[in-house]
Amino acid sequence: MQKIKKIGLLFGLENSFPQAVIENINNRGLMDIIAESMLVDEVIQGEDNNYSVIIDRISHEIPFYRSYLKNAIMSGTTVINNPFWWSADDKFFNNAVATKLGIPVPKTILLPAKQQNFNTISASYKNLKFPMDWEKCFSHIGFPAYLKPYNGGGWRNVFKIKDENDFFEKYNNSGTEVMMLQEEIIYEDYFRCYCIGRKEVKIMEYEPQNPYHLRYINSNEPISFDLKQTLINYTLALNNELGYDFNSVEYAIRNGIAYAIDFFNPVPDADLLNVGLNNFNWVVEKISDFAIKKAQNESINFNNITWGNFVKG
Repeated sequence: MQKIKKIGLLFGLENSFPQAVIENINNRGLMDIIAESMLVDEVIQGEDNNYSVIIDRISHEIPFYRSYLKNAIMSGTTVINNPFWWSADDKFFNNAVATKLGIPVPKTILLPAKQQNFNTISASYKNLKFPMDWEKCFSHIGFPAYLKPYNGGGWRNVFKIKDENDFFEKYNNSGTEVMMLQEEIIYEDYFRCYCIGRKEVKIMEYEPQNPYHLRYINSNEPISFDLKQTLINYTLALNNELGYDFNSVEYAIRNGIAYAIDFFNPVPDADLLNVGLNNFNWVVEKISDFAIKKAQNESINFNNITWGNFVKG
């Protein structure tokens, strides 16, 4: 009897996207592959979970799931995205990678948490120079600027900073969060690009200042060939370097230059009401294609883990 290979969707508050992927895969009539919503119960070390592929949409918020996925990889499950690398990555490191690739990014400075972590004391920070040379920081970044977590998402604790007083007011209330101070890019155009399998790219017009359901816009203004190729090339370069099989990259266009603003989005928004039908259908189709391909080529020899060029190099 032919073994049935299962593709599992692991998700939280989402509704439209996971269900659409499940239906897309199951409606293809594949005899040896099915997709389903997962139900995780007891997790026993080293035991097979019976999934060939898991599309992870929630482990960044639930540590139990993150550990479960790492355990699943040990039995040959392919997890999209690699939970080992995802656990290690952060937005500040992403920017450093971009600079080495020659991709423009906003000027950015990493800031230590304003408050001590709960399990540390002052002596734990003996190697940290604090206060920092704030004048040097402000001179390098300029105002207005953005203060944001180095490892955040969903616009959580992101603040626009107008001057030094505003900075200290926001920073002094940032608690134990490690923050970044980042140059503001005043843009003429803004784009968000889905990237799947480090090969497929979908360029979407985007306005981050709008409410979620109005961010994906369609101005019907054509993108120049050169800009389109730049966005595709940058998106592929970043995702191949970082090793994300499902990610999005945001770009602010200033004076014709595409600045990569945010590319640590391993759970990019794919809700139908937010992204619109055209974008929704594209991402459902492409991630379904990719998950099926992974299921058909499953291997237990750790070829199931995607690593970026940065790690492999």
